[in-house]
Amino acid sequence: MVAPSVSSEHLRPSASLDADHPSVVAFAQDAVAGVEDERERAVALYLAVRDGFRYDPYAIDQTPAGFRASTLVARGSGYCVPKATLLAASARAVGIPARVGYADVRNHLSSPRLARMLGDTDVFVFHGYAQLHVEGRWVKATPAFNASLCEKIGIEPLAFDGREDSLFQQFDRSGRQHMEYVQDRGTFSDVPVDTIVATWRAAYPHSASWPDGSPESAAAFERDAHGGG
Repeated sequence: MVAPSVSSEHLRPSASLDADHPSVVAFAQDAVAGVEDERERAVALYLAVRDGFRYDPYAIDQTPAGFRASTLVARGSGYCVPKATLLAASARAVGIPARVGYADVRNHLSSPRLARMLGDTDVFVFHGYAQLHVEGRWVKATPAFNASLCEKIGIEPLAFDGREDSLFQQFDRSGRQHMEYVQDRGTFSDVPVDTIVATWRAAYPHSASWPDGSPESAAAFERDAHGGG
């Protein structure tokens, strides 16, 4: 029985969380194949999104299509917002209630190119995460940084066990500060596309001309990125 804190909107497809799209359904079913336990299915989905799609902040498609889960499946890489969207949509596709959430974060994982895109600030507005309803409670999961990127910059890949919130790596392996949360933006049953884009326009002077990416951009960020602050 679905818990009272869960609404039907947390299970059905939506504009950005297109959980009924054939590519999303296929991805989700493949990720949980042979796994029956709900918590273990949530963990399997998390790992499939985290490591199956390279983190790419150089490619930020601000059209409605750019925020859809199925678009990330087609592109193969993306930044935190579409990766969280795909995790939530995939969870819905296999019957796990899910929603998306956002917060402003100070990110010490950067590159000169990313700093220029953000206007020389280290705060990323509307950083995305997913929230899954597992074993009767909501738990947060952030599948943004793939394991190969984490290894390259010297941070532990962010784990998720389906029981505790998994939000960010506060420090790198050397003890240097990595990420910190600045402001909570709340959770949503679908991606608030217009609000996100409008907030980016106000926060970042060059956001209207951000590139929407190329097949090489994720690899380029992995080459450029450095850890620490």
